[in-house]
This record gives sequence, C-alpha cells and structure tokens, in this order.
Amino acid sequence: MYLVESKGGAIACMLLALFFLGTWPAVITLLERRGRLPQHTYLDYTMTNLLAAVIIALTFGQIGDSTVERPNFFTQLSQDNWSSILFAMAGGVVLSLGNLSTQYAWAFVGLSVVQVISSSMTVVIGTTLNYFLDDRINRAEILFPGVGCFLIAVCLASAVHSSNAADNKAKLSSWSNDNRTSTEAVLSSVPEESIPNKVTNDVESGNGPVGKAKAGTASFLIELEKRRSIKVFGKNTFIGLTLTFFAGVCFSLFSPAFNLATNDQWHTLKEGVPKLVVYTAFFYFSVSCFIVAIILNISFLYHPALGVPKSSFKAYLKDWNGRGWAFLAGLLCGFGNGLQFMGGQAAGYAAADAVQALPLVSTFWGVILFGEYRRSSRRTYVLLFSMLFMFIAAVGVLMASAGHRK
Repeated sequence: MYLVESKGGAIACMLLALFFLGTWPAVITLLERRGRLPQHTYLDYTMTNLLAAVIIALTFGQIGDSTVERPNFFTQLSQDNWSSILFAMAGGVVLSLGNLSTQYAWAFVGLSVVQVISSSMTVVIGTTLNYFLDDRINRAEILFPGVGCFLIAVCLASAVHSSNAADNKAKLSSWSNDNRTSTEAVLSSVPEESIPNKVTNDVESGNGPVGKAKAGTASFLIELEKRRSIKVFGKNTFIGLTLTFFAGVCFSLFSPAFNLATNDQWHTLKEGVPKLVVYTAFFYFSVSCFIVAIILNISFLYHPALGVPKSSFKAYLKDWNGRGWAFLAGLLCGFGNGLQFMGGQAAGYAAADAVQALPLVSTFWGVILFGEYRRSSRRTYVLLFSMLFMFIAAVGVLMASAGHRK
C-alpha cells in the first residue's frame, strides 16, 4: 500500500485536489445552464464519483506488501472495523447532501458565491474540529489567522452577491422599460418571437455569433433563463442562500467524520484491530455517498423540487445529452476528494482544508464560461477582487500551518 508521508507530497496532493474540486462544479453548472435536468446529471455524476474511489482503492490501496499496521485494501475489508466504517459512511452521507444542495443553489445565487460561502463555512467549522481531533499537529498561531481570513471572505461574498443582484435588477429594469413590461413579469409578458429560441451552445461564454446576447446584458440573462432547467426569475434568492448555508454545514462535518474513521481518536476499535487506511475509508465513504444520491435523485425524478420539470427513469436512460460531461464531473470530484484525504492523513486534516479555496478555481470558470460579473458595477468588482484576495491569503496561511502526522 502506498501512503503519502512527506509534507511536500501532501501539499502537492492538496493543490491537485484544489484544481479538481474547483472544476467539477463548473461542469455541473454548465449542464444546468444548457437545460439538462439536475436529477439526470447528478445520477451520472454519482456513478463515476464512486468509480474514482474504487480505482484509488485498487491501485494505491493495493500497491506493495500488506502489514499488520498498514493492511492493503482487500485485507482490511474482512476485518472487524465497523465503528470506523460507520464514521466514514456518515461523512459520505453529509457530503452527498451538501453536493445535492449546492447543485440547486448554484442556479439561484451563482457558482462563485455558493462556493465561497459553503467553503468558508467548511473551513471555519471543519478546520477547528480537525485541529483538535488531530491532537493539534498544525500550528495554531498560523492556522487560526487563516480561518479568520475565510470568515472575512464569507462577509465579502455576501456583499458581492448583494451588489451583483442589484446590478442584474437594474439591467432587467432597463430592458423591461424599453419593452413596456415589468421586471417581475419579464418572462411571461415577453412575446416568444422576441426571444431567440435557438441559442448556441457557447452562449454562456458570450462568444456567440452576431445577434446573440452578450454576457452580462439583460438579454443574456433572459436567454439563459429560457434555457436553464432550474428557473430562477421571480424566485426569492433567500432559497439559494438557505441551501448554500445548509450545504456549508454538511461540508463542515464530512472531513472530521473521515478523520475519526482513519485515526480512531475516540478509541472505538477493538484492541488489536488496525485503523482504517485512507483508501478503505474513502471506499466506504463513497459507497454511502452513492447510496444517498441514488435514492434522493431517483425520488426527485418523479417528485422534483424547486419547480424543476418532472422526469422518469426511462427518460433518464435515454438522455445522453451532456452525459459525458456529467461523468467527467464525477471523476473530478472523486479524485479530488481522494487526494484531499491523502494529503490530510499526512499533514493534518485541518491543513488539508486549504482545498476549500476551490472558489478561486470556480470563480475563474464562472467568469470564463458563464459570464458571471460581466458588465457589473465598479462596486461589485472591488468587492469581488477583495474576496479573492482574502481567499489567496487564507490558502497560503493554512498550507503554512501544515504539520506531520507521526
């Protein structure tokens, strides 16, 4: 079995995990904005997310000889370690609920804001729990100033959302006045022939042909609303923020639960039973994540939430539009989580929470792919850059606090 043991190797795992975990939400959001039902997307994503855990377990978990203290993956499957397995599976359950919540929240308040708020909550709560669970192997005088930076980022994220929402409202108000309609009834009152029915696949980037709406304009927002699977015009953004904060709580708990599964700080294992290695724990973690996601999303096919169109399992099986992208998102998330845990086991799970800087990556994709914040006010841009600066500072400080597990 191969284990990451050096501090440098742990940081490399964290940086790679940061890229993967910041990219998969952008892929999911792209599919939603192109009209694919979130139930269909998440069912596809869930399968390859589990596949990533199986691949990691059968490769890294089986490399080399199996020892008493560090058994290989197959050896550990037959051991009496159910207390640790339950902790790992509990972590998978809360992660699945968090991921499902963010999938709907992205539509209401945007990719960047959702990622910043949920990730910051994860760091503030989860990092504190992991610090004490890891017997304080991370340097507190460095770690907690980093947590403070994430707290500031939360406040700035809320201000960014408020400012950007005001910008969009002003754009729609101006557009509706020109077309003798009200902002509140913009979709219902605009004649079908006045809104393009054929929108190219790259409308999100604002690089469509002449005559199509440019990113950041009112026409762009209206075209996007017509295409997307989750309708948000006329909906209170409080729904999106509620889902975001719920997801943040879920994300705050999955890493401490995984920490308990691999290090047995509460001494729940019987004497002589080795602790779960990170690959075995990640396998059980992903299995529970898979089960919860399958149950909930099949239920949502027939009983959709938040006004999403009703579907069926037969319709899901026939829907190949964007399936490859959904599979890619699952692989990115699965390998990203696995790398985060590999780095956390070596350098401390509190330091590994530096991967929660994934909004740096997702904000980049949000601007490039979806035209978020284009043609916004100067105030919005100032707040946005301030938020990103605090994130960069927080990541540097958290990684500097990395310790070494004995």
